[in-house]
Amino acid sequence: MTETFTPGALVRVRNREWVIQPNADPEVLRLRPLGGSDEDIQLIIPQLENPPVEPATFPDPKPDLPGSYDSALLLRDALRLKMRSGAGPFRCFGHIAVEPRPYQLVPLLMALKQETVRLLIADDVGVGKTIEAALIVRELYDRGDIQRFSVLCPPHLVEQWVDELNTNFHIPAVAVTGKTIDRLEREVNGISVFEHFTATVVSLDFIKSDRHRDHFLAVKPDLVVVDEAHTCTLTGQGRQLRFQLLQKLSEKADLHLLLLTATPHSGDEVGFHNLLSLLKPQFAQLGQGLSGADDPLRQELAQYFVQRRRKDIEEWSDVHLFPKRMTKEVTYTQSGEWGKFFEAVRAYCVSLASRTEQEKGEKARMIWYATLALLRCVSSSSAAAHRALTTRLNGSLEEQAALAEDRRVDDGEGQDLVSSDQEPAGSVEDTEMVRSLIAQAEALKLSKGDPKLIALEKHLTELIGAGYRPVVFCRYIATANYVAEHLKQKFSKLSIDAITGEFTPEEREDKILELTKALANGGHPLLVATDCLSEGINLQQTFNAVVHYDLAWNPTRHEQREGRVDRFGQISKEVRCTLMYGQDNPIDGFVLDVILRKAKVIQEELGVLVPLPEDDKRVRLALVKAALMRSSRTSPQQSTFDFDDGASELVAIESQWKDAREKAKVNRTIFRQARLKPEEVMPEWTKQRESLGTPEEVERFVSMALTRLGAPLNEKKQVTPQFFPPSLKDRLSVEGYSQAFAVDFHYPPPAGTLFIHRSHPLVALLADFWLEGTLAGSSGIGRCGVFETKAVSKVTTLFIVRLRHQIEITSVAGRRTLMAEESLAWAIEGRQEPKWLEGTQVEKLLDIHPSGNLGAEVQRYQVTEAIEWFHKNREVFDEKARNQAQTLLSDHRRVRDASQGRGQYSVEPKLPVDLMAVFVLLPDTL
Repeated sequence: MTETFTPGALVRVRNREWVIQPNADPEVLRLRPLGGSDEDIQLIIPQLENPPVEPATFPDPKPDLPGSYDSALLLRDALRLKMRSGAGPFRCFGHIAVEPRPYQLVPLLMALKQETVRLLIADDVGVGKTIEAALIVRELYDRGDIQRFSVLCPPHLVEQWVDELNTNFHIPAVAVTGKTIDRLEREVNGISVFEHFTATVVSLDFIKSDRHRDHFLAVKPDLVVVDEAHTCTLTGQGRQLRFQLLQKLSEKADLHLLLLTATPHSGDEVGFHNLLSLLKPQFAQLGQGLSGADDPLRQELAQYFVQRRRKDIEEWSDVHLFPKRMTKEVTYTQSGEWGKFFEAVRAYCVSLASRTEQEKGEKARMIWYATLALLRCVSSSSAAAHRALTTRLNGSLEEQAALAEDRRVDDGEGQDLVSSDQEPAGSVEDTEMVRSLIAQAEALKLSKGDPKLIALEKHLTELIGAGYRPVVFCRYIATANYVAEHLKQKFSKLSIDAITGEFTPEEREDKILELTKALANGGHPLLVATDCLSEGINLQQTFNAVVHYDLAWNPTRHEQREGRVDRFGQISKEVRCTLMYGQDNPIDGFVLDVILRKAKVIQEELGVLVPLPEDDKRVRLALVKAALMRSSRTSPQQSTFDFDDGASELVAIESQWKDAREKAKVNRTIFRQARLKPEEVMPEWTKQRESLGTPEEVERFVSMALTRLGAPLNEKKQVTPQFFPPSLKDRLSVEGYSQAFAVDFHYPPPAGTLFIHRSHPLVALLADFWLEGTLAGSSGIGRCGVFETKAVSKVTTLFIVRLRHQIEITSVAGRRTLMAEESLAWAIEGRQEPKWLEGTQVEKLLDIHPSGNLGAEVQRYQVTEAIEWFHKNREVFDEKARNQAQTLLSDHRRVRDASQGRGQYSVEPKLPVDLMAVFVLLPDTL
């Protein structure tokens, strides 16, 4: 193989021209067809080719095939938008299907300054931590810094991560769980799953077992992302194995590690410092008392830790990306048969609680559990109460042990918000009173007039009338199904569905998709869900309101529910959030006054949510006392057991919460991230967009390309593939687009439309179609032309060129070769003593409207003169290409510091410059 055959060089083989791509095997050429896409790349062995591989040059435009002036713009946009390995500071932007905001580049820039990336990204819920982490992963992958990576996350987030990586970052990822591992191992046939696949998304519950953990550590990938990293801290029951795994991973000095969490240190100091120790062991010392923000160790932490509240985003002028959250409280009064039933259940619970004074050990624990279960369920619905009353606690040793871990009577422990939406068992006996309660609950399930449901229907009528699409969150499956069935009768014209833990994650996503389709077809979706949707599935594209039908006992759960719709990508300017509570329900009153409202005050003060202290025993005891002691009616059973007003428990809870608030306040000050400022990041963001094309340029290109096809966007911005040429129609159909679809070019797109970004198949296929046809001379778009215009006073020549750069990175890990391409418009004024036009002067030339075309002879002469001038001044164009290479080198060195052993960069332009098109503008003197 000769030196000519280096990445970026043009060669001719098999009767066509190709661009050589980087490849690790020196005996094999990796080739992309000239004008083709990355999907068309082929591998060949040069020694086997006959005729042999030969160096090639890019063909000149043909003066006999002129085109209209908008050809210049169409060609330049097509060239720029189809590039995947574009120039600019970052490598990843050509491969992603999202439009990152400037503030989301901060973690990426921080990561690129580190030799081994270690970051804790702790931005608020809904700010975009997944995008920020995936940007880092894609950038390191495209730079050749990593070959394989894994995402470790809770089970309910696995499918979301797989979809995000595949859809928005074009990285083929597979889910590794207990259900998929056997199939994956059969597929790879003896090779480790973690060595075979580029990207694996792994359930934390799967990987923490000894066998899987040890294997993962032995074949560790190059980078590991840990989502919901706070669930892996050493403190808290059941988390030790997760933390041990991360500890062993962090001990591997060359492993890149990204930790993601929205709640890094609120309420759990030990857990927070355990997280910090994963970044660097010395950071664990920060929990042993430090002098403050000026502490050198804390200063060093700022390089590894980024945390922004939504308020912090305001300085980026991006506050419009997040909706305004409007809150409201809706009350109801338990009346009629429902009020009688509630009081009957409460009275029965009083009798159960009184018996705990006589019972001891496991029997007392079961009665206490049943009391909590019944109080929680009767506050939810008669349907949930019926399920609890008919589910018996059998008292077996296995069940007694499970009660200590059962989270169905509350909402999860602190930050570990894994809960079940199944109703807890509430029956410990078969008595006449229990049978009477069951009969009442059965009758109420089928009756009309439920005061809580009526209040919900009235509020939903207001929301829907104002154009909102709500998600109604219930605590239990029985309640969600009960509410959904009644709402279907009340709002028969709406598309209503219920999603609960009865369905698999795939089934839940399918149901969400059906409601989204209903919205796209002009329908109005309404969703009833349990907390199985409060984490994992993002709902901002379809819904813009949340109703808490059942109050959560943990304020973090409320934030998670609302965060499903109030997040990055929500197109509505306002999101409505409603708390429903029973005005005469002592349980709701306690939760609202003692927990939720206090949490909101703290959140408004600090800007972050401080979870309820993890003291379940006191909280539960205070709840029961509030429910059983505070009532307008006096129950004779109350005198049989020793309950005070619950003040002692409340005092302890208040004290713990006050301590947590003060610690959070101190941490917000001491650990405030010395983040990059907008003025440091905006130039990089702007430069990258200019290199690869802005959303406005994507819209312009698609509109022009479709118009030339005779299938322009209509008023609803619909693309109609059925009117495309057969070859383009077939290629788009393979991508899943055979019917008309509505589009939008800015993120987030309106509901019911597709976001068309630069890497969307529609853009890529349109660019390929026009470029292939233009280079073959069959598209009707000429690569040259001559026009008169009043916009110039001298003969002005516009050259559309393509530059190919070879990037060499030398480090301790070896040498890597990358390739970058860019399409530029260069222009000269005059030819005898030409003056090069710069920047905006050239861009203005692309937007002019010629006053007229000239005859064929004049066009042929002027184009020929321009092409000859180009060849006579090759060295001038080559020098401009070398200057561009130096600019690219400066960009790469700036964002990926080449000092401190991180490697050395060099950029070489592959000459000659490709002349894609030439257009001559003559002054219109009339």
